[in-house]
Amino acid sequence: MAHAYREIFSAPGAKAFSSAGLVARLPLPLTHMGILAMLSETTGEYALAGLVAGTFTFSMAFLGPQVSKAVDRRGQSRVLPVATGVSVLGLAGLLLCATSDAPRWTLFLFALLSGLMPSMSAMVRARWTELYRGRPQLTTAYSMESVVDELTYVISPALAVVLSTALFPQAAPMAAGLLLLVGVALFVPQKSTEPPVKPRTADGDGGSALSSPPVLVLALILLCGGTIPGMVDTMGLAFAEDAGNKSLAGLVFAVYAIGSGISGLLFGARRIDVPLPRLLLIGVTGTALTTLPFLLVDGVWGMVVVVFVAGVFFAPTMVVIMAMVERTTPEHQLTEAMTWMIAGLQSGVALGAAVTGVVYDHLGATAGVCVAVVAGALALLLTLCGSPMLRTRLAHARSGSAAVSAPGRGEPAVCR
Repeated sequence: MAHAYREIFSAPGAKAFSSAGLVARLPLPLTHMGILAMLSETTGEYALAGLVAGTFTFSMAFLGPQVSKAVDRRGQSRVLPVATGVSVLGLAGLLLCATSDAPRWTLFLFALLSGLMPSMSAMVRARWTELYRGRPQLTTAYSMESVVDELTYVISPALAVVLSTALFPQAAPMAAGLLLLVGVALFVPQKSTEPPVKPRTADGDGGSALSSPPVLVLALILLCGGTIPGMVDTMGLAFAEDAGNKSLAGLVFAVYAIGSGISGLLFGARRIDVPLPRLLLIGVTGTALTTLPFLLVDGVWGMVVVVFVAGVFFAPTMVVIMAMVERTTPEHQLTEAMTWMIAGLQSGVALGAAVTGVVYDHLGATAGVCVAVVAGALALLLTLCGSPMLRTRLAHARSGSAAVSAPGRGEPAVCR
């Protein structure tokens, strides 16, 4: 397994851009939790803190693809510094308003501006795609990126709480802004691995990548799939509070990421000559089935066991979806399309956490975990309905590029 991952870093510049990308992608989860921690400390109003943090998350989900669309048209080095600058100014304005007792509407305004934060995980994936397009190493790289995403979403929230409670309330958003500036400053000058701007096709009318049926269907599947870890966030905290130790919620989040991370690494290190639509169906079916044990959970320790199993299908499914996006999306829209995947996932997490909280408050724990069961069923339904279209689009993509065909198969080699 280690050999497969060493191999992808053998390309010139791979270690440098992936390291800089890691620094630059930490601010996203750090900012969300940092806003929550900062405003709950400075105002004492958890509802306000949640609304402002949610504003940032949904702003990022909408504006992030627009930034990536501009990147596809003009290049990373021209767009990322501008988007980063506006986002950091938005964070600075939010810090000042939270400190100076400014009108509440200013908090929402600057949270919206902060949402121009570029989706650095999509930028890094775009560079991997440029290096290994049509080769099995690309899926290994995508697998590693999914694991890195998991790690950032485990490390950053915990770091935000520590910074804002041990130092001062504004410490976490301030650290997020600094990390974003440093990460992008290290990432952008690496021109040798920057994807060139691709020429637009004859029918490229400047529309959104989301208008493509494969991109839309896959983003909706991730929206439903993201609802599951969103439920885990809320119910993990609720069960930990019932146990009298809120810190146990961190264990729940970590175990979910560990299950997903291990399966993602194993998946990326092996070659699996299975059609992508079939792999997607297997992954989403497994994701849906592993939500059912949540119905039996009545405490934090049961949650720890169940979330490990639930996480097993998460990263591999994300890898398959990214591979399908790469093979069905025109090159001049690829960064935007990948960002829509990440936006769908992030929106699902935010939606799942919010809906689960409301359901839990009114109907109890069993109803709360049912949010994940329903989301899993919807993701499976979308997959079943979308599979014929996805198979057709992938077949069309294969016929247009023999380079992605696996030897003796007519189907891309999905993993190494």
